[in-house]
Amino acid sequence: MLKASHPAIQNDPHAVLAAQLKARRKQRRRLTDLLAYAVLIVIALIMLYPFYWTFITSIEPTGNIYEAKILPKAVGIRNYAEMWKGTTVPFWRLILNSVIICTLGVSLTVTLATLAAYPLAKMRFPGRDLIFYAILALMVLPNESGLIVNYITTIKLGLLQQTNPILDAVRQYMAVVLPGLASIVGLFLLRQAYLTIPLELIEAARIDGGSELTIWRRIMLPLAMPTIAAFAILEFVAYWNSFLWARIMLPDKNMLPLSAGLLELSGTFSTNSRAVMAGAVITIIPILIVFAFGQKYFMKGLEGAVKG
Repeated sequence: MLKASHPAIQNDPHAVLAAQLKARRKQRRRLTDLLAYAVLIVIALIMLYPFYWTFITSIEPTGNIYEAKILPKAVGIRNYAEMWKGTTVPFWRLILNSVIICTLGVSLTVTLATLAAYPLAKMRFPGRDLIFYAILALMVLPNESGLIVNYITTIKLGLLQQTNPILDAVRQYMAVVLPGLASIVGLFLLRQAYLTIPLELIEAARIDGGSELTIWRRIMLPLAMPTIAAFAILEFVAYWNSFLWARIMLPDKNMLPLSAGLLELSGTFSTNSRAVMAGAVITIIPILIVFAFGQKYFMKGLEGAVKG
């Protein structure tokens, strides 16, 4: 490639002008990239600072928690040790509750979404698109709009009955999980992922005598696995952070998930704010671990769903 200082270019005014315009565009692109990176860095700092403030507050043994700070004035693990010992709240029981709720919620929600998205994407029947868009229209409603209906439904199903300790625990876990099983977001993501799968594969399987359930299990699921993994991560975060519905439905404080159970550290006349911060940091750690290991599948799955 000839440079602007090359004699052949210097003798051609058009070539000189083209080289100058190219240099200006390159410089303008660099300035634009620097400005974009500067804006992104500022946004990242604004988003990360609350978590950083929570962390440094959780490791400070004393001091004013309501002031903005960059570095902790002192460092200690007393707040984490208090949570670890479970002196204020049944910490390990709360973690167990969260694990059980996430396991039930993620497995049932993902299974239901993968099944429901298949006929809406690859099967032909009257009103298919109308049904899909009617379901999609429900996304405009806030989650709080269904609290009363979900509460009445849960009561009618007898999920809060007190008969047997083991059955009572199972019913209470299901009471937390049940309202979120039909995920509109998951239905949309998986339908879009299914649409990218060639129809020829499904037709060939049908010609070979495969049932619709076999096609779903052996063709649709493997090819849509990145999107399924991305949806599973989203559901894990949602169920792990269960708060409002769990506080409403669970009368037994020992059955609360971790996010909702931390509220028990707040009393009427005093609040152990630093222990709450320590519990909040512990609550965030599993989400960061899951996202760190599943980031590749998460981005790939969302990209495939958007393209579909």
